[in-house]
Amino acid sequence: MRIRRILAAVIATAALAGLGLTGAATAASATAQGAPSYVTPSQCKQGGGTPAINEAGNYCKGGTYNGEQVD
Repeated sequence: MRIRRILAAVIATAALAGLGLTGAATAASATAQGAPSYVTPSQCKQGGGTPAINEAGNYCKGGTYNGEQVD
């Protein structure tokens, strides 16, 4: 009987710990994908990219800010 209780407690603890880890990963990915970030044309150039202002979306191409919207 005692072994079953210990085993049940271990399984429950592992399950709750697993849920906590997946919740933390979900929160981290939601934060990373939050509001879109904008960079200035000069920041894009300083990061090694080229501001594509005349193209659809006005994005920075290449460099540190690749894919971020230029404002």
